[in-house]
Amino acid sequence: MLRGVLVLLGCQLLGELFVVVTGIPVPGPVIGMLLLTLALVVAGRAVPAWLKTVSDGLLSHLALLFVPAGVGLMVHFELLSREWLVMIVTLVISTGLTMAVTGWVFQKIMRSRGGEHD
Repeated sequence: MLRGVLVLLGCQLLGELFVVVTGIPVPGPVIGMLLLTLALVVAGRAVPAWLKTVSDGLLSHLALLFVPAGVGLMVHFELLSREWLVMIVTLVISTGLTMAVTGWVFQKIMRSRGGEHD
């Protein structure tokens, strides 16, 4: 289990270092998970059991990881109440774009595999 935690934290650290060096506006942990995914794909391996155990444990408690974000929202409630329209418009547009891109990618994948779709 310790090995899995160290790998996840190591990937997060590499992601943070990459963001600091390049200055790209993407969270370090996101880059770290991309690096971990890339490493697993390049190695041609499935997720090892020791990593799956730790990942499943974290995912089973995922709701708890959103508590700090919720507290942060309440701390900035005044700002949120002033900018609610901009946030609603942004959420609607980004959700629509995400759904459209997901549908487009799904169609491309289904066509490339010769699958039927409506």
